[in-house]
Amino acid sequence: MNRLAFLLLPAVLGTTIGAAPPLSNDIRLTGTMTQGGVVTGTAPADIVSLRLGEEVVPVDADGRFLIAFDRDAAPTARLTAQRADGRTIEKSLTIAPRPWRIERINAPMRPTNSTEAFLALRQPELAQIAAARLLKTDARGWRQRFIWPAMGRISGLFGSQRVYQGQPGAYHGGVDVAGATGTPVVAPADGVVILAAAKPFTLEGHLLMIDHGHGLNSAFLHLSRIDVKPGDTVTQGQRIGAIGATGRATGPHLHWGMKWNDARIDPLLIAGPMPQGR
Repeated sequence: MNRLAFLLLPAVLGTTIGAAPPLSNDIRLTGTMTQGGVVTGTAPADIVSLRLGEEVVPVDADGRFLIAFDRDAAPTARLTAQRADGRTIEKSLTIAPRPWRIERINAPMRPTNSTEAFLALRQPELAQIAAARLLKTDARGWRQRFIWPAMGRISGLFGSQRVYQGQPGAYHGGVDVAGATGTPVVAPADGVVILAAAKPFTLEGHLLMIDHGHGLNSAFLHLSRIDVKPGDTVTQGQRIGAIGATGRATGPHLHWGMKWNDARIDPLLIAGPMPQGR
């Protein structure tokens, strides 16, 4: 998958507990461990629990699992697996840094909109988003090779950030794809709809969220229309909405954001480069 180039990484195992001989190559990882990136893996059949740091990692019956790293992930992380016989496997992971696009502005940051009227609208919206992210489904889209939900010029990169006279603003939490209002948006992978805004949110506009399983979800912002409803099962390539400029948008485009649990990740590393000619 482009920069998410899938290559088999040899497992580096820690010390096992008990008198059993050392384990080797028990947990296999596929992918590039980098900030904003996603890695898939396979664990042995007798694993009863898996954690990335303190984060519980679900493991399917065939041993498949997924982990991801936030845009600001620390340089190292630890993957810990508990075996049925009580032995522990530990893997030390090295997370590569990314050269984020930073724009330094010699002007003060504009004050955020925090009026009482704005907060009265915003807080219920944030509550809906938080509740949606807590929903767990049996979606298996995380196991697929993702596709782009819309074709077009990439007009905004994940992780880019402005710094105003030394004060950093919020970084861009997704990838923007420019396109005309009404351009179809399709599901990048199988999933279950966990939020479909009944009316435009103040910032996101018509917001649609899809759970792909194992803590991985997509958010599609500024849509002109939404063609699915909460609870719907969607398949990869199915039309789910259309590009628009609703909410806080300067022009029609699709903002595609992705999260693994609380970690914001880069959709470009999931879907690969935009197909040529688009």
